[in-house]
Amino acid sequence: MSILVDRSTRLVVQGITGREGAFHAGQMQAYGTNVVAGVTPGKGGQSALDGSVPVFDTCADAVRETGANTSVIYVPPAGAPDAILEAVGAGIRTVFCITEHIPALEMMKVVAEVDRLGARLVGPNCPGATSPGKAKVGIIPGSIHLPGRVGLVSRSGTLTYEVVQAMTDAGIGQSTCVGIGGDPIAGSSFIDILSLFRDDPETEAIVLMGEIGGDAEERAAAWKQEHLPKTPMVAFIAGRTAPPGRRMGHAGAIISGSGGTAQSKIAALEAAGIRVADSPTQIPALLREAGVRPS
Repeated sequence: MSILVDRSTRLVVQGITGREGAFHAGQMQAYGTNVVAGVTPGKGGQSALDGSVPVFDTCADAVRETGANTSVIYVPPAGAPDAILEAVGAGIRTVFCITEHIPALEMMKVVAEVDRLGARLVGPNCPGATSPGKAKVGIIPGSIHLPGRVGLVSRSGTLTYEVVQAMTDAGIGQSTCVGIGGDPIAGSSFIDILSLFRDDPETEAIVLMGEIGGDAEERAAAWKQEHLPKTPMVAFIAGRTAPPGRRMGHAGAIISGSGGTAQSKIAALEAAGIRVADSPTQIPALLREAGVRPS
């Protein structure tokens, strides 16, 4: 089945006529994702991707004319919050926001409204998701994937690519790979994605890629222990040498007081029976030790 994106995905690209939107829309289409529409206000009636994708002024128009059910957002930070709200207001229930540098205060309002409408937001500042051999939405390179039965959820885009490539090189395929982003206010948490993997019969093991800051990894460990006690799971925590009080990379990657350290996260994960890798390249070996066989 995979999660979030698959062959039934009908994708609208918000910002498709911009440089980033156009490039990645082409990459998603080439991978096999069903890109059915683009949205750029004022450019309705035009087309994109060599005339194969119609462009609309609004998401409501795109949904009405094409049946789009998923959106990906390549809109600059000033307009991205409204773009998310426009998508969910048009009835789209799965939205990926690639845009970074959106103010946290704006995202607090957006996430509350998305939740109220019963939609799912992944991001902002995320790389998207790929269900290998079915569809990819976002900026994750399609060539690094191998279809299989290991789900991956990560706060870091770059670490996602590194670990997926290591798994593929080891012959360990993936069911779905999801980057949730590293901002302090995000639409989807580790637990949100883990719950989807729990209900996916094609996912038999899980990789969690975390980092310093906040307590999302600790909460995910406690949730896994209660709800997925028998599912093999390995993890990696980035930022082990980060000094307290200094932001490292993502806006949410900052240690405050005694919480949010790599050490506290590793301890919580190991207490839940999750093997924690010393480096991302160690993850395939830990998966094999947990009983995961090559795809």
